[in-house]
Amino acid sequence: MKPSGATSRRNRAAGKSAAVKHVASHAQLLRDVSSAPAPSTRSRRSRPDAIIVPAARPASALTGLIELAAGLEVPLVMLCSGQATVGQVTERLGRVHRARGLVVQLDDGYALPTARWSTGEFAAVSGGRSSDLSTKRNVGLLLGRLQGWNKIIFIDDDITVSRTDIARLSTQLDSYQIAGMACRTHPDNSVFCHARRLAKLPQDVFVTGAVLGVNCGDLPLQFFPDIYNEDWFFFAETAARHRLTKAGEARQAEYDPFGSQARAEHEEFGDLLAEGLYSLIEDRGPRYSFRQLTHQANRRFWSSYIDVRRQNLHQVRSLLASYVGRKDCGDGVEAAIASLTAADQRYEAAHSPITADRCVEFLEAWQQDITAWSGYFAHTNSVGNARDALDVLGLAQWESVR
Repeated sequence: MKPSGATSRRNRAAGKSAAVKHVASHAQLLRDVSSAPAPSTRSRRSRPDAIIVPAARPASALTGLIELAAGLEVPLVMLCSGQATVGQVTERLGRVHRARGLVVQLDDGYALPTARWSTGEFAAVSGGRSSDLSTKRNVGLLLGRLQGWNKIIFIDDDITVSRTDIARLSTQLDSYQIAGMACRTHPDNSVFCHARRLAKLPQDVFVTGAVLGVNCGDLPLQFFPDIYNEDWFFFAETAARHRLTKAGEARQAEYDPFGSQARAEHEEFGDLLAEGLYSLIEDRGPRYSFRQLTHQANRRFWSSYIDVRRQNLHQVRSLLASYVGRKDCGDGVEAAIASLTAADQRYEAAHSPITADRCVEFLEAWQQDITAWSGYFAHTNSVGNARDALDVLGLAQWESVR
């Protein structure tokens, strides 16, 4: 039965539209070249100028990526924090024949020598989330610019990828500013999306920052805001223009997405924003400019999308609850339910809850930061050597391996 005219008007007035839903797959936004023949890994076009690794795991976990870069004869940049230290990573790098590159330490509290990011003021809405991943990726972009590199490829320290896929990815950067890969095994998804899959609901994966190629010479270039799904924000405009390329699939090391309820709390705000924005991109299509799309993500839209998100959280939780006590109930179901509950509670938190107003404020802050970043990045030119580049970035603890 079709809704009456009055019902349709009420839905429009409430901000209801085809966009206000969870979209299980955003594959239609991608230009998929995964099956295209890859060039020889000996070809210069098939090799990036550098591979950049935001490293937090121990040096022993980085051997595979070191060997990958050495085999491609590509310099490696290790941006270290957490369990990754300059001394241990440098020693590990020195063990591998033909391995070369930079090992750089980022201390706690390190900040880029740019304007203060407005998007950095939303940590409380993300349940006190603290991560240096976006900072490391922004350092990588600036280092590429300072070193005069065009093609760089980010690879996270829990990723396994083949030389052939890197060759295909690098070649795409001749024609496209951003090209990435998806992680289907183990899926690179949020807690919410992992829970959907556990509940046997359809849930795809998308291109991820875990393996992401960027042409730093192609301006303007976006930045990675400090929020969960920072990669989706980085290439959102590219995806909206249907210029985002998928060049293959990589393998992410397995982890337990439900091992800590805090993970769900820290992800919820960024996941809500990214999924909502991308659902709007798909609904409106390329006929709208990206700025028009962000303006349409207004308070009314976010109020409706929050309602839909919470309904989805409740639906998945109910489906999982129906498995509890059954013989075929898998491990992690109860932990998944607890994680979804923790995520849902972010909307009613006594301190800094997720609200439609906070969603609008974040998008406004993001646009301000894009303007500030674009000005800084455009005036960042090659300085010719690593020492001067790292001095510009205010990074004093580093080692070079030749």
